[in-house]
Amino acid sequence: MWGKEITRTYGIFWGEGQDKLLYRGVRGDFEAASLWRKTEYRERCLLEYHDGSELLAHYQPDLDLIFMDIRMEKVNGLKAAEEIRKVDSTVGIMFLTSLSQYVWKGYEYGAVNYLLKPVKYGRLKMELDRFFSRYQGKEEPYFTFANDSGKFKVLYKNLRYAETSKRNVLLHFEDQDQVIYKNMKEVWGLLEQQPQFCRCHASFVVNLSFVKSVEGLEAVLTTGERVPISQPKRKEFMADLADFWGDML
Repeated sequence: MWGKEITRTYGIFWGEGQDKLLYRGVRGDFEAASLWRKTEYRERCLLEYHDGSELLAHYQPDLDLIFMDIRMEKVNGLKAAEEIRKVDSTVGIMFLTSLSQYVWKGYEYGAVNYLLKPVKYGRLKMELDRFFSRYQGKEEPYFTFANDSGKFKVLYKNLRYAETSKRNVLLHFEDQDQVIYKNMKEVWGLLEQQPQFCRCHASFVVNLSFVKSVEGLEAVLTTGERVPISQPKRKEFMADLADFWGDML
């Protein structure tokens, strides 16, 4: 950890062989805070993992960037990236490897770059500068939560709707459903600051960007799903929907 002011986390881990040039360039020649103070970035925290299984076992969904090799024992880089994308759609992934044949496969998992070793320090610093200048302050709104399945970092825009499930809330995303261990009042407190969400029912919150039409007391989503609208909340829901659709036009 460098400096006293840590704002976000920057993660990195190595693959098989631990290339000395790469290791020296990132760890030895980083010059800690001095390198970053020459840019607009504040100091960052460096985390190291030595293979894909270790990264997945200790994954924290608050990382900005991961450097990752392809060839690793236990879990290779592509498999690790696939698993990471299941819980974190926003973290940057850069592959650093000698295996050029996997370039396009790497981009399938949302890699921001694919660098072939050996990587010189100047090139590495250029890619870091490019990444942080591009994404600094431009990250889409997201929230994090944990349940028995793991830790998750998800974009608000990917949440279709939320519904009460016993004493918890079931979150319906584009590619999966997950339970959050909060009641609906707490979840609504998390979502109500985002303009696309409306509490259409005591037990439901819906993302208006997924609403295709309204039929009676049901919101029909673009996925074909139907979300109930309570009679007391229908007038407010229709007003919110009209405002949202108006902003989208």
